[in-house]
Amino acid sequence: MFHVKLHGSDAMARGADEKLVSRRIKLPKRVVEKPLRQVTRRLLMALFVMSLTVLIVWIDRDGYHDNANNKVDFLDCVYYATVTLSTTGYGDIVPYSNSARLMNVLLITPLRVLFLIILVGTTLEVLTERTREEWRLSRWRNNLRDHTVVVGFGTKGRSALQTLLATGLSKEQVVIVDPSAKVIDIANAEGFTGVVGDATRSDVLLRAETHKARQIVIATQRDDTAVLVTLTARQLNRVAKIVAAVREEENAPLLRQSGADAVITSASAAGRLLGLSVLSPSAGTVMEDLIQQGSGLDLIERPITKAEVGKSVRDTGDLVVSVLRGHRLLPYDDPHASPLQLTDRVISIVRAAPPTGPQVVLGPAD
Repeated sequence: MFHVKLHGSDAMARGADEKLVSRRIKLPKRVVEKPLRQVTRRLLMALFVMSLTVLIVWIDRDGYHDNANNKVDFLDCVYYATVTLSTTGYGDIVPYSNSARLMNVLLITPLRVLFLIILVGTTLEVLTERTREEWRLSRWRNNLRDHTVVVGFGTKGRSALQTLLATGLSKEQVVIVDPSAKVIDIANAEGFTGVVGDATRSDVLLRAETHKARQIVIATQRDDTAVLVTLTARQLNRVAKIVAAVREEENAPLLRQSGADAVITSASAAGRLLGLSVLSPSAGTVMEDLIQQGSGLDLIERPITKAEVGKSVRDTGDLVVSVLRGHRLLPYDDPHASPLQLTDRVISIVRAAPPTGPQVVLGPAD
Protein backbone atom coordinates (compact mmCIF):
# COMPACT_ATOMS: atom_id res chain seq x y z
CA MET A 1 0.00 0.00 0.00
CA PHE A 2 1.63 3.22 -1.16
CA HIS A 3 0.81 6.74 -0.07
CA VAL A 4 1.55 9.75 -2.19
CA LYS A 5 3.78 12.24 -0.51
CA LEU A 6 2.83 15.78 -1.51
CA HIS A 7 5.34 18.52 -2.09
CA GLY A 8 4.90 22.13 -3.10
CA SER A 9 2.35 23.59 -5.45
CA ASP A 10 1.56 22.30 -8.88
CA ALA A 11 0.84 23.77 -12.25
CA MET A 12 -2.17 21.48 -12.52
CA ALA A 13 -3.57 22.93 -9.28
CA ARG A 14 -3.71 26.34 -10.90
CA GLY A 15 -6.95 25.20 -12.49
CA ALA A 16 -8.78 26.09 -9.27
CA ASP A 17 -8.72 29.77 -10.13
CA GLU A 18 -9.36 29.14 -13.83
CA LYS A 19 -12.54 27.06 -13.70
CA LEU A 20 -14.27 29.61 -15.89
CA VAL A 21 -11.84 28.82 -18.71
CA SER A 22 -13.42 26.22 -20.96
CA ARG A 23 -11.37 23.15 -21.79
CA ARG A 24 -10.52 23.63 -25.43
CA ILE A 25 -7.97 22.97 -28.12
CA LYS A 26 -5.85 25.92 -29.20
CA LEU A 27 -3.89 25.53 -32.40
CA PRO A 28 -0.87 27.76 -33.01
CA LYS A 29 -2.21 31.09 -34.22
CA ARG A 30 -1.11 32.66 -37.43
CA VAL A 31 0.03 36.26 -37.32
CA VAL A 32 -3.07 38.38 -37.84
CA GLU A 33 -3.94 42.00 -37.19
CA LYS A 34 -5.51 42.76 -33.82
CA PRO A 35 -9.36 42.93 -33.95
CA LEU A 36 -9.55 46.45 -32.51
CA ARG A 37 -7.06 47.68 -35.07
CA GLN A 38 -9.02 45.97 -37.86
CA VAL A 39 -12.30 47.59 -36.77
CA THR A 40 -10.68 51.01 -36.40
CA ARG A 41 -9.11 50.77 -39.82
CA ARG A 42 -12.41 49.75 -41.41
CA LEU A 43 -14.30 52.59 -39.68
CA LEU A 44 -11.78 55.11 -40.94
CA MET A 45 -12.16 53.73 -44.46
CA ALA A 46 -15.96 53.96 -44.19
CA LEU A 47 -15.72 57.58 -43.00
CA PHE A 48 -13.37 58.37 -45.87
CA VAL A 49 -15.80 56.88 -48.40
CA MET A 50 -18.70 58.82 -46.89
CA SER A 51 -16.72 62.08 -46.83
CA LEU A 52 -15.71 61.58 -50.45
CA THR A 53 -19.35 61.00 -51.43
CA VAL A 54 -20.46 64.14 -49.57
CA LEU A 55 -17.76 66.13 -51.38
CA ILE A 56 -18.85 64.83 -54.78
CA VAL A 57 -22.51 65.70 -54.12
CA TRP A 58 -21.59 69.13 -52.69
CA ILE A 59 -19.51 70.04 -55.73
CA ASP A 60 -22.44 69.23 -58.06
CA ARG A 61 -25.25 70.24 -55.65
CA ASP A 62 -26.95 72.36 -58.28
CA GLY A 63 -27.72 69.19 -60.21
CA TYR A 64 -29.78 67.72 -57.36
CA HIS A 65 -33.41 68.42 -56.50
CA ASP A 66 -34.84 68.41 -52.96
CA ASN A 67 -38.58 67.78 -52.84
CA ALA A 68 -38.81 69.69 -49.55
CA ASN A 69 -37.47 73.14 -50.52
CA ASN A 70 -35.86 72.72 -53.94
CA LYS A 71 -32.50 73.68 -52.43
CA VAL A 72 -29.63 71.34 -51.53
CA ASP A 73 -27.39 72.61 -48.73
CA PHE A 74 -24.45 70.85 -46.99
CA LEU A 75 -26.71 68.98 -44.56
CA ASP A 76 -28.72 67.71 -47.49
CA CYS A 77 -25.50 66.50 -49.12
CA VAL A 78 -24.58 64.57 -45.96
CA TYR A 79 -28.11 63.17 -45.75
CA TYR A 80 -28.11 62.11 -49.42
CA ALA A 81 -24.66 60.48 -49.09
CA THR A 82 -25.80 58.54 -46.01
CA VAL A 83 -29.03 57.14 -47.46
CA THR A 84 -27.37 56.47 -50.81
CA LEU A 85 -24.40 54.55 -49.41
CA SER A 86 -26.71 52.50 -47.21
CA THR A 87 -28.81 51.75 -50.36
CA THR A 88 -31.92 53.09 -48.57
CA GLY A 89 -32.64 55.75 -51.18
CA TYR A 90 -35.83 57.49 -50.00
CA GLY A 91 -36.11 59.51 -53.22
CA ASP A 92 -36.63 62.89 -51.55
CA ILE A 93 -33.32 64.15 -52.94
CA VAL A 94 -32.56 63.04 -56.48
CA PRO A 95 -30.06 63.97 -59.19
CA TYR A 96 -31.79 65.54 -62.20
CA SER A 97 -28.96 67.08 -64.25
CA ASN A 98 -26.96 64.97 -66.67
CA SER A 99 -23.70 65.68 -64.84
CA ALA A 100 -25.16 64.69 -61.47
CA ARG A 101 -26.57 61.43 -62.87
CA LEU A 102 -23.26 60.68 -64.60
CA MET A 103 -21.38 61.22 -61.34
CA ASN A 104 -23.81 58.84 -59.61
CA VAL A 105 -23.14 56.15 -62.19
CA LEU A 106 -19.37 56.54 -62.38
CA LEU A 107 -18.45 57.48 -58.80
CA ILE A 108 -21.19 57.23 -56.20
CA THR A 109 -22.37 53.74 -57.19
CA PRO A 110 -18.85 52.24 -56.90
CA LEU A 111 -18.43 54.08 -53.60
CA ARG A 112 -21.72 52.55 -52.41
CA VAL A 113 -20.44 49.06 -53.23
CA LEU A 114 -17.12 49.81 -51.52
CA PHE A 115 -18.95 51.12 -48.45
CA LEU A 116 -21.00 47.93 -48.16
CA ILE A 117 -17.91 45.78 -48.58
CA ILE A 118 -16.21 47.64 -45.74
CA LEU A 119 -19.18 47.26 -43.38
CA VAL A 120 -19.95 43.64 -44.23
CA GLY A 121 -16.28 42.69 -44.52
CA THR A 122 -15.71 42.53 -40.76
CA THR A 123 -18.61 40.14 -40.24
CA LEU A 124 -17.60 38.01 -43.20
CA GLU A 125 -14.02 37.92 -41.97
CA VAL A 126 -15.13 36.70 -38.53
CA LEU A 127 -17.29 33.97 -40.07
CA THR A 128 -14.54 33.00 -42.50
CA GLU A 129 -11.94 32.89 -39.74
CA ARG A 130 -14.22 30.74 -37.59
CA THR A 131 -14.87 28.35 -40.48
CA ARG A 132 -11.17 28.22 -41.28
CA GLU A 133 -10.34 27.48 -37.64
CA GLU A 134 -12.90 24.67 -37.53
CA TRP A 135 -11.44 23.24 -40.71
CA ARG A 136 -7.91 23.41 -39.32
CA LEU A 137 -9.05 21.69 -36.14
CA SER A 138 -10.82 18.94 -38.07
CA ARG A 139 -7.80 18.39 -40.30
CA TRP A 140 -5.53 18.37 -37.23
CA ARG A 141 -7.62 15.66 -35.59
CA ASN A 142 -7.69 13.52 -38.72
CA ASN A 143 -3.96 13.75 -39.43
CA LEU A 144 -2.63 13.45 -35.88
CA ARG A 145 -1.11 10.01 -35.23
CA ASP A 146 1.76 8.72 -33.08
CA HIS A 147 2.31 12.14 -31.56
CA THR A 148 3.73 13.23 -28.22
CA VAL A 149 1.55 14.57 -25.41
CA VAL A 150 3.29 16.74 -22.81
CA VAL A 151 1.30 17.31 -19.63
CA GLY A 152 2.59 20.43 -17.90
CA PHE A 153 4.54 23.15 -19.70
CA GLY A 154 6.73 24.19 -16.79
CA THR A 155 10.48 23.80 -16.42
CA LYS A 156 10.41 20.00 -16.61
CA GLY A 157 7.99 19.87 -19.51
CA ARG A 158 9.95 22.45 -21.50
CA SER A 159 13.27 20.70 -20.87
CA ALA A 160 11.86 17.32 -21.90
CA LEU A 161 10.37 18.85 -25.02
CA GLN A 162 13.60 20.58 -25.97
CA THR A 163 15.40 17.25 -25.75
CA LEU A 164 12.80 15.55 -27.93
CA LEU A 165 12.93 18.34 -30.50
CA ALA A 166 16.71 17.96 -30.63
CA THR A 167 16.23 14.36 -31.79
CA GLY A 168 14.12 15.38 -34.78
CA LEU A 169 10.59 15.54 -33.36
CA SER A 170 8.54 18.19 -35.18
CA LYS A 171 6.42 20.74 -33.35
CA GLU A 172 3.38 19.60 -35.32
CA GLN A 173 3.65 16.23 -33.55
CA VAL A 174 3.45 17.75 -30.05
CA VAL A 175 0.35 18.56 -27.98
CA ILE A 176 0.70 20.52 -24.72
CA VAL A 177 -1.88 20.05 -21.95
CA ASP A 178 -2.06 22.62 -19.17
CA PRO A 179 -4.90 24.15 -17.09
CA SER A 180 -3.60 27.69 -17.60
CA ALA A 181 -4.81 29.51 -20.71
CA LYS A 182 -1.82 31.87 -20.43
CA VAL A 183 0.61 28.93 -20.51
CA ILE A 184 -1.13 27.50 -23.57
CA ASP A 185 -0.93 30.92 -25.25
CA ILE A 186 2.83 30.84 -24.68
CA ALA A 187 2.98 27.33 -26.13
CA ASN A 188 0.97 28.52 -29.15
CA ALA A 189 3.39 31.40 -29.64
CA GLU A 190 6.21 28.86 -29.78
CA GLY A 191 4.40 26.83 -32.43
CA PHE A 192 2.78 24.08 -30.34
CA THR A 193 -0.83 22.96 -30.23
CA GLY A 194 -2.30 23.26 -26.74
CA VAL A 195 -5.27 21.96 -24.81
CA VAL A 196 -6.56 24.05 -21.90
CA GLY A 197 -7.80 21.87 -19.05
CA ASP A 198 -7.06 19.54 -16.15
CA ALA A 199 -5.21 16.49 -17.47
CA THR A 200 -6.59 14.31 -14.69
CA ARG A 201 -9.89 14.37 -16.60
CA SER A 202 -10.27 11.89 -19.43
CA ASP A 203 -12.20 14.34 -21.64
CA VAL A 204 -9.23 16.74 -21.60
CA LEU A 205 -6.79 14.00 -22.60
CA LEU A 206 -9.19 12.88 -25.32
CA ARG A 207 -9.09 16.41 -26.75
CA ALA A 208 -5.33 15.98 -26.94
CA GLU A 209 -5.91 12.74 -28.89
CA THR A 210 -4.03 10.86 -26.18
CA HIS A 211 -5.57 7.57 -27.29
CA LYS A 212 -3.60 7.90 -30.55
CA ALA A 213 -0.33 9.14 -29.00
CA ARG A 214 2.96 7.26 -29.22
CA GLN A 215 4.49 8.74 -26.08
CA ILE A 216 3.25 10.75 -23.12
CA VAL A 217 5.42 12.96 -20.93
CA ILE A 218 3.93 13.79 -17.54
CA ALA A 219 5.78 16.76 -16.07
CA THR A 220 3.54 18.00 -13.29
CA GLN A 221 4.94 19.46 -10.08
CA ARG A 222 2.72 17.57 -7.65
CA ASP A 223 3.21 13.84 -7.30
CA ASP A 224 -0.46 13.09 -6.63
CA THR A 225 -1.42 14.88 -9.84
CA ALA A 226 1.18 12.85 -11.74
CA VAL A 227 -0.37 9.63 -10.41
CA LEU A 228 -3.89 10.62 -11.46
CA VAL A 229 -2.74 11.74 -14.91
CA THR A 230 -0.79 8.50 -15.38
CA LEU A 231 -3.80 6.39 -14.43
CA THR A 232 -6.07 8.31 -16.79
CA ALA A 233 -3.59 8.27 -19.68
CA ARG A 234 -2.91 4.54 -19.31
CA GLN A 235 -6.62 3.82 -19.29
CA LEU A 236 -7.01 5.70 -22.59
CA ASN A 237 -3.88 4.33 -24.25
CA ARG A 238 -2.56 0.86 -23.37
CA VAL A 239 0.44 0.91 -25.71
CA ALA A 240 1.88 4.43 -25.47
CA LYS A 241 5.16 4.95 -23.66
CA ILE A 242 4.51 6.98 -20.53
CA VAL A 243 7.37 8.79 -18.81
CA ALA A 244 6.55 10.64 -15.60
CA ALA A 245 8.49 12.86 -13.22
CA VAL A 246 8.05 12.87 -9.44
CA ARG A 247 9.65 14.96 -6.76
CA GLU A 248 9.85 12.38 -3.99
CA GLU A 249 11.59 9.07 -4.63
CA GLU A 250 9.17 7.13 -2.43
CA ASN A 251 6.35 7.99 -4.85
CA ALA A 252 8.12 6.39 -7.83
CA PRO A 253 6.76 2.85 -7.22
CA LEU A 254 3.21 4.18 -7.19
CA LEU A 255 3.80 5.87 -10.55
CA ARG A 256 5.02 2.57 -11.99
CA GLN A 257 2.00 0.76 -10.60
CA SER A 258 -0.21 3.42 -12.18
CA GLY A 259 1.17 2.56 -15.62
CA ALA A 260 4.30 4.67 -16.13
CA ASP A 261 7.02 2.93 -18.16
CA ALA A 262 9.74 5.14 -16.71
CA VAL A 263 9.79 7.39 -13.66
CA ILE A 264 12.32 10.16 -13.14
CA THR A 265 12.81 11.42 -9.61
CA SER A 266 13.61 15.04 -10.28
CA ALA A 267 14.66 16.04 -6.76
CA SER A 268 16.87 12.97 -6.23
CA ALA A 269 18.39 13.23 -9.71
CA ALA A 270 19.28 16.88 -9.16
CA GLY A 271 20.68 16.05 -5.71
CA ARG A 272 22.85 13.21 -7.07
CA LEU A 273 24.17 15.49 -9.80
CA LEU A 274 25.01 18.11 -7.18
CA GLY A 275 26.79 15.54 -5.05
CA LEU A 276 28.72 14.21 -8.05
CA SER A 277 29.76 17.75 -8.97
CA VAL A 278 31.06 18.27 -5.44
CA LEU A 279 33.15 15.10 -5.57
CA SER A 280 34.27 15.65 -9.15
CA PRO A 281 33.30 18.82 -11.01
CA SER A 282 34.54 17.30 -14.27
CA ALA A 283 32.33 14.24 -13.83
CA GLY A 284 29.39 16.50 -13.11
CA THR A 285 30.10 18.43 -16.29
CA VAL A 286 30.17 15.21 -18.31
CA MET A 287 26.84 14.09 -16.84
CA GLU A 288 25.32 17.48 -17.58
CA ASP A 289 26.59 17.16 -21.14
CA LEU A 290 25.05 13.71 -21.50
CA ILE A 291 21.70 14.94 -20.25
CA GLN A 292 21.66 17.91 -22.63
CA GLN A 293 20.81 16.41 -26.00
CA GLY A 294 22.34 17.77 -29.18
CA SER A 295 25.60 19.21 -27.83
CA GLY A 296 28.87 17.55 -26.91
CA LEU A 297 28.17 13.93 -25.96
CA ASP A 298 24.78 12.25 -26.26
CA LEU A 299 23.44 9.18 -24.51
CA ILE A 300 21.29 7.26 -27.00
CA GLU A 301 19.51 3.95 -27.40
CA ARG A 302 19.73 2.24 -30.78
CA PRO A 303 19.36 -1.20 -32.36
CA ILE A 304 22.54 -3.04 -33.25
CA THR A 305 23.53 -3.41 -36.88
CA LYS A 306 23.87 -6.70 -38.70
CA ALA A 307 27.64 -6.20 -38.78
CA GLU A 308 27.68 -6.05 -34.96
CA VAL A 309 25.82 -9.36 -34.45
CA GLY A 310 28.05 -11.89 -32.72
CA LYS A 311 30.65 -9.31 -31.71
CA SER A 312 31.69 -8.28 -28.23
CA VAL A 313 30.32 -5.13 -26.66
CA ARG A 314 33.79 -3.59 -26.84
CA ASP A 315 34.02 -4.22 -30.59
CA THR A 316 31.21 -1.86 -31.55
CA GLY A 317 31.86 1.54 -33.02
CA ASP A 318 30.22 3.36 -30.12
CA LEU A 319 31.06 3.49 -26.44
CA VAL A 320 28.41 1.01 -25.23
CA VAL A 321 27.49 1.24 -21.55
CA SER A 322 24.54 -1.20 -21.44
CA VAL A 323 22.78 -3.81 -23.56
CA LEU A 324 18.98 -4.11 -23.58
CA ARG A 325 18.05 -7.74 -24.21
CA GLY A 326 14.32 -8.28 -24.00
CA HIS A 327 13.35 -6.79 -20.64
CA ARG A 328 16.84 -7.17 -19.14
CA LEU A 329 19.30 -4.30 -18.98
CA LEU A 330 22.83 -5.74 -18.91
CA PRO A 331 25.89 -3.65 -17.98
CA TYR A 332 28.67 -3.57 -20.54
CA ASP A 333 30.89 -5.73 -18.31
CA ASP A 334 28.24 -8.42 -17.73
CA PRO A 335 29.50 -11.75 -19.15
CA HIS A 336 26.06 -12.33 -20.71
CA ALA A 337 26.16 -9.03 -22.62
CA SER A 338 28.53 -10.47 -25.24
CA PRO A 339 28.20 -11.66 -27.92
CA LEU A 340 25.56 -9.27 -29.23
CA GLN A 341 22.34 -10.69 -30.60
CA LEU A 342 20.23 -9.48 -33.52
CA THR A 343 17.33 -8.39 -31.30
CA ASP A 344 19.54 -6.47 -28.84
CA ARG A 345 19.49 -2.73 -28.36
CA VAL A 346 22.48 -0.87 -26.97
CA ILE A 347 22.75 2.25 -24.86
CA SER A 348 25.85 4.07 -25.97
CA ILE A 349 27.65 7.39 -25.75
CA VAL A 350 28.18 9.13 -29.07
CA ARG A 351 29.40 12.48 -30.29
CA ALA A 352 26.44 14.81 -30.87
CA ALA A 353 25.54 15.16 -34.53
CA PRO A 354 22.55 16.38 -36.56
CA PRO A 355 19.78 13.81 -36.00
CA THR A 356 19.12 11.34 -38.83
CA GLY A 357 16.11 9.70 -37.24
CA PRO A 358 14.20 9.24 -33.99
CA GLN A 359 16.26 8.13 -31.04
CA VAL A 360 15.34 7.26 -27.48
CA VAL A 361 16.90 9.70 -25.05
CA LEU A 362 17.77 8.41 -21.61
CA GLY A 363 18.23 10.32 -18.39
CA PRO A 364 16.25 12.96 -16.51
CA ALA A 365 14.68 15.70 -18.53
CA ASP A 366 14.65 18.27 -15.76
